[in-house]
Amino acid sequence: MLRQVIASVVFGLSLVAAVAFGGDPWLSIPGGEGPGKGKHVVLVSGDEEYRSEEALTQLAKILAKHHGFECTVLYAIDPETGVIDPNQRHNIPGLEALRKADLMVIATRFRTLPDEQMREIDAYLRAGKPVVGLRTATHAFDFPKGGTFEMYHWKHGGEGFAEGFGRQVLGETWISHHGQHGKEGTRGLVVPEAKGHPILRGIGDGDIYGPSDVYGVRLPLPGDSRPLVLGQVVSGLTPETTPVEGQKNDPMMPIAWTKTYAIEGGPAGRVFTTTMGASQDMRSAGLRRLLVNACYWATGLDDAIPATSAVDIVGTFEPSPFKNNGFRVGVKPADLK
Repeated sequence: MLRQVIASVVFGLSLVAAVAFGGDPWLSIPGGEGPGKGKHVVLVSGDEEYRSEEALTQLAKILAKHHGFECTVLYAIDPETGVIDPNQRHNIPGLEALRKADLMVIATRFRTLPDEQMREIDAYLRAGKPVVGLRTATHAFDFPKGGTFEMYHWKHGGEGFAEGFGRQVLGETWISHHGQHGKEGTRGLVVPEAKGHPILRGIGDGDIYGPSDVYGVRLPLPGDSRPLVLGQVVSGLTPETTPVEGQKNDPMMPIAWTKTYAIEGGPAGRVFTTTMGASQDMRSAGLRRLLVNACYWATGLDDAIPATSAVDIVGTFEPSPFKNNGFRVGVKPADLK
């Protein structure tokens, strides 16, 4: 009962803050027509480097306009001003939306959320609902030892949930920059054995490219993980650059895979993970198609995935270069409509 009272108070305060700031501290996008109509996707951003606040906003607009999904985008918010500030690691208002969500897309990094907010993510996961994780979601959370949600810490050492949310839910935690950060980009090559997977519909070798580097993962990936796309490390930051020679591409690291997860014996849920997802990566139509297809698959719409999903950019999209503190200052969620 006390928890319910606390949750109600927190939710009420968030509404007061929204009024004070001149709008909700999240972005709501109604779905248009399409196979996703009636499905609600909650996209959770919050990283200091790769501009997830830009990438997930554009992905939500594509999902809503071209495919019918209702989308809610959540952000790291400065509680005093209401502006988006990825350096605010302790505040992502609006996570109550997960209670009625059909899918959570997450691209956070080292978040230490208060219990009342993290409780919403925990409840979602314990229900075995689907997850799509991008880039830094492998190291999404950083909770103190002994805290309520310590088990989700990216380096959690406890038995039964080693290395936390990243390893246990998504399939890997933070390991390394396999490609040289800021100098070697990523070209996606389809895993031959996975060519018939519905997420890969309309995607071929080289269709996926991004200037963010390949992340290192440990092989084989755990459990029932199924690699879909390998990341070829290329020698520059433009799509036409050639592959680097040597061990970086032998073997290549998976950059996209599927798996299932379950929290402490609860129901199993579908997961799609990609270690790509910087806002600049979203210039790639192939990556946008991969993410859209993954959202269909995660919500059980496998058979509805088009032969070539519509992934045209919605509105204006000028992604910021990835770097720490490179976010646009003074932007509120309402400004992104």
